[in-house]
Amino acid sequence: MALVNSFEKSGNYLFKNRGHIPVILYLLVIPVLYFTSYPILDDLQYQILTGFAVFLSFMGFVVRAISIGTTPKGTSGRNTKEQVAESLNSTGIYSTLRHPLYLGNFLMWIGIVVFTFNIYFVVIVSLAFWLYYERIMFAEERFLERKFGDVYMKWSNTIPAFIPCFKNYKKNIVPFSLVSVLRREYSGFLATVWSFAFVDHLRYYFTTGSFDLYRDSSYVLVMAIVITLVLRTLKHSTKLLSEEGRS
Repeated sequence: MALVNSFEKSGNYLFKNRGHIPVILYLLVIPVLYFTSYPILDDLQYQILTGFAVFLSFMGFVVRAISIGTTPKGTSGRNTKEQVAESLNSTGIYSTLRHPLYLGNFLMWIGIVVFTFNIYFVVIVSLAFWLYYERIMFAEERFLERKFGDVYMKWSNTIPAFIPCFKNYKKNIVPFSLVSVLRREYSGFLATVWSFAFVDHLRYYFTTGSFDLYRDSSYVLVMAIVITLVLRTLKHSTKLLSEEGRS
């Protein structure tokens, strides 16, 4: 098999199974936290490191929200099973980089990884993320190249893949929709909060030998669960979050 075909085949496989990444990270976090020797941090240092980790994940959520909130139906956006694109995204955030959702994913997950306070784990996960998503991006771009031909090639040759560049910014063809974000991103929001709470409680257990259910992360997690249940109910039991012309 030609290397280009091998890359595309493996990229499509990884695309379909990218939902397994959180499970892998959860399993890896356990030994990482267990074997990490934590420096003695005062409250200010701990708050700064925690704040930085939360900020990274929050920025990832913002990037994803902008992408999803300005994406019309049928474009190559947030698909879960196969490559889908009735039209090409080339305005708004897609005029600054080709894969904003993957940048958002990276920031959300690297924030959680930073929260382990293990620099080696941060470096390893960053490299693994790039190797994993490089194949996915390759397969996606091959699909779009065949679908849209010269139109895609002209756009992709001027837009970076992963690092935003704003010199070619074009205004969105559709306005930002908070409703779209609320309808489609509540599960990712809950997964992120759950992951921070998981790391926080596991680290506390490994350093003290006991559990404390009344930690701040527990209260934040409970609020996230309530918000998620409300949004899920609104999505499946009402039409309040329904929109025409949106995925």
